[in-house]
Amino acid sequence: METWSYKFIKIFRMKIYSSRIKEVKVIEPQLFTDNRGFFYEAFKQSFLNTSNILDIFVQDNISKSYRGTIRGLHYQKEQPQVKIVQCISGEILDVAVDVRAGSKTFGQYVAIKLSDINHKQLYIPEGFAHGFSVLSEEAIIYYKCSAYYNQESERGIRWDDPQIRINWGIDRPILSEKDRTYPLLKSLTEKDLF
Repeated sequence: METWSYKFIKIFRMKIYSSRIKEVKVIEPQLFTDNRGFFYEAFKQSFLNTSNILDIFVQDNISKSYRGTIRGLHYQKEQPQVKIVQCISGEILDVAVDVRAGSKTFGQYVAIKLSDINHKQLYIPEGFAHGFSVLSEEAIIYYKCSAYYNQESERGIRWDDPQIRINWGIDRPILSEKDRTYPLLKSLTEKDLF
């Protein structure tokens, strides 16, 4: 039994796809299911390394939010965090916005539905603001970060920025006061961009 399990795990693979902004990646683990349920490898550093994702992750975060919640758009400037985001219960629309000055895709975004059904993950590199909206009754989000949270380094962009024009899939958003009052992308200074 142990030998079989070891062989199965050894051949287990993930798939990594580029999104419409090539630096933002979609990670799709391979699921093994049977009458007991399912198993998948949610994170494997060596596999990411073979796909040229070389970041080392130092902090894991879990948040729970209710339908209609929008969190974001957040990023850290001086101590940037690369993130791998997954939704382990419910469904979210996960969003990454390019805030790299001079980038061809500056101000553009990637949005993908992550859920406990599709098990997809979003890899968000440095230079991107992150946010999500909750599409199910509630959702639990699990994400890995390559740097520790640093309040002094925190920046944000307003969730409803007319230049970015994100369709969050929410009619009446629930927001924190901080997220509601972040500046617009056009008002950010050079020190706030990558």
